[in-house]
Amino acid sequence: MTYALKRAAQSSAATTTSLPDVQEKVAAIIADIRERGDAAVREHSARFDRWEPESFRLTESQIDEVMARVPEQVIADIEFVQQQVRGFAEKQLESMREIEVETLPGVHLGQKHIPVSAAGAYVPGGRYPLLASAHMTILTAKAAGVPRVIACTPPIRGEVPDATVAAMHLAGADEIYLLGGVQAVVSMALGTETIEPVDMLAGPGNAFVAEAKRQLYGEIGIDLFAGPTEVLVVADESADPFVVAVDLLSQAEHGPDSPAVLITTSEALGRAVIEHVEALLPGMPTRDNAEPAWRDHGEVHVVADLDEAYRLADTYASEHVQILTEQPREALDKMRNYGALFLGEGTCVSYGDKVIGTNHVLPTRGAARYTGGLWVGKYLKTVTYQEVTDPASSAQLGEICGRAARVELFEGHARSGDVRAAKHGDAELPWVPDALARP
Repeated sequence: MTYALKRAAQSSAATTTSLPDVQEKVAAIIADIRERGDAAVREHSARFDRWEPESFRLTESQIDEVMARVPEQVIADIEFVQQQVRGFAEKQLESMREIEVETLPGVHLGQKHIPVSAAGAYVPGGRYPLLASAHMTILTAKAAGVPRVIACTPPIRGEVPDATVAAMHLAGADEIYLLGGVQAVVSMALGTETIEPVDMLAGPGNAFVAEAKRQLYGEIGIDLFAGPTEVLVVADESADPFVVAVDLLSQAEHGPDSPAVLITTSEALGRAVIEHVEALLPGMPTRDNAEPAWRDHGEVHVVADLDEAYRLADTYASEHVQILTEQPREALDKMRNYGALFLGEGTCVSYGDKVIGTNHVLPTRGAARYTGGLWVGKYLKTVTYQEVTDPASSAQLGEICGRAARVELFEGHARSGDVRAAKHGDAELPWVPDALARP
């Protein structure tokens, strides 16, 4: 038994970042920067951000001036949060084992993790300067061992966003550029006369930034294909409806297309949450985003029991899933599809976004069905190596390789096996002409 107290008026899929006009505009900027480099970057920055400095890269002295302007409490808070993010990222790195095994006598197979050589981080600005994204992208890359991490953030109304730059610097960015939008993403990806290209891009952004990353993917690596922020709350009758309402709106304020969904076993709680949301919205400073998000993409579903709630929640594969039930850790066993799980009233999605230490760059639009979010492993290439030191094992593998390759009609592959079977064993090489036969 499932029924809705509130349904979404629109599908968030209708607001995809790949709308034709967005695609075309982004493709034109990519082509322009690819052809004209710095000159094109400067023109697009002047056009979109009214920002055309002598150099987009901040010097050491400029960064020192920024650090001196940022209040001590802000610096202290940034350092606290970065300590949490760094600590968790380092523990994640420790969990990634490098291995070497001997599968046959003298046959050694290994796995190791190599950081990408250079990564680019985009830290959004504008109305909402997401300085927390500096922690999640730059610091995580550094924890993974990336030797060169560059970062871009846009100016805010022609001014340097001091707190964001401080966060980028403290996170360990090797180069900081005051540059925003598609032009920033493309500059990092392709390189220009003054910016060396990177191997991978990470960080959230608006529809144009997300589309630029999508179009550049393959030429470079990216963290995720990004969509609007999502939140889903699973609640039973024990939940506080006021807390649920506040938490839903906390994510709805990200944008007018951000889905906010409640799945509950209690119709009374569902109705109370709707009432609280409607009462809270008029006084929200970010009402212009939260109100249309709730109106058009808000949902409240009532289900028979928590097992049904978890099954329904898995169909959404939401970016953020909050569990407000009597036994929240039950969801760890019952759920499979989510970007991040927030267990119990003592935590909330906003903690994950800002302070707790897990990464806030997470899958959206159902991508949690097949991937997790950004973590140190995203910046590492897991590679393998092989070595055969025992002649008998090489001969055995060579014989089997010859037979297996010929089943697939790959004669060249077969002959590579044949050579070793003959050199290290007693196999013959019937395909070798007499004139080339080894003495």
